[in-house]
Amino acid sequence: MVTPLKDLGRDAIAAKGWFGAYKWLILRRSAQIGTLILFLLGPWAGIYILRGNMASSLLLDTVPLSDPLLLIQILAAGFLGLSTTVLIGAAIVALFYLLVGGRVYCSWVCPINIVTDAAHWTRRKLGLKATSKFKPSTRYWMLAMTLVLSAVTGTLAFELVNPVSIVFRGIVFGMGLGWVVLAAIFLFDLLVARHGWCGHLCPVGAFYGLIGQVSPLRVRADARNRCDDCMECYEVCPEPQVIPAALKGAHHCDSPVILSGACTNCGNCINICPHDVFAFGLRNRTLATPRPLASLVGDRGDSSSNLNVGEGK
Repeated sequence: MVTPLKDLGRDAIAAKGWFGAYKWLILRRSAQIGTLILFLLGPWAGIYILRGNMASSLLLDTVPLSDPLLLIQILAAGFLGLSTTVLIGAAIVALFYLLVGGRVYCSWVCPINIVTDAAHWTRRKLGLKATSKFKPSTRYWMLAMTLVLSAVTGTLAFELVNPVSIVFRGIVFGMGLGWVVLAAIFLFDLLVARHGWCGHLCPVGAFYGLIGQVSPLRVRADARNRCDDCMECYEVCPEPQVIPAALKGAHHCDSPVILSGACTNCGNCINICPHDVFAFGLRNRTLATPRPLASLVGDRGDSSSNLNVGEGK
């Protein structure tokens, strides 16, 4: 059963209401915009809650926060005399993303995600198909190249072209080049590859994906016996290749937990599913088996028009 793209999310809204169908997206956008505001309150209003930028900052002028990938680039470039503050800041950030899921940074913090999501929404509305495909290993080659370039040039190689850094400086001092970078990423994702930058090229996403391999907070498909194969979760997921193992027991995996570090914990699959197949949970927690879909529909009465059970989509 294939859902027409124009009807994407219709069943979720019918079953859960508008807010229920967009809850995690609203929270993600609030987190992304709120993080930017916390950084910009200093330069704009003199209120320094977060002083610095997303690479290195101080929370309330006390708690250091440093990007672990930036630290690795510094070490690769040969700068070994690092302050204790930098090391502590990197450890705090790494521990946080280790606990909540490494690529939570990509979907809940990184402002570039707003641009790539907009490109995907536009691609869907225009009915554009992916024209280029990248191997899953491409992002890790990009990460390795970043570190090699830092070692060879003795510079923080990726920070020279990091779109987050460029856009952040643009917001503070005037966009200029920032607009060019945003437009390039938008057009790349729109015309070249679906979720091309975040999903296949960004070395930051690759690094946090490695951290996320062991994170305890996961998306789980404990109610997968309710799945009606509408495929909507695959359409809205920025990393759809992570779904089959948990949802269908594919790839010799019978666990209902999405274990791949590529998962961004964005919550899109939770939002879009009218049957609540997916939910956030812990990696090793055993949950009771939910009632099957037929029982759920029986309790709700004749709701097949909303749930599209037994009818083509």
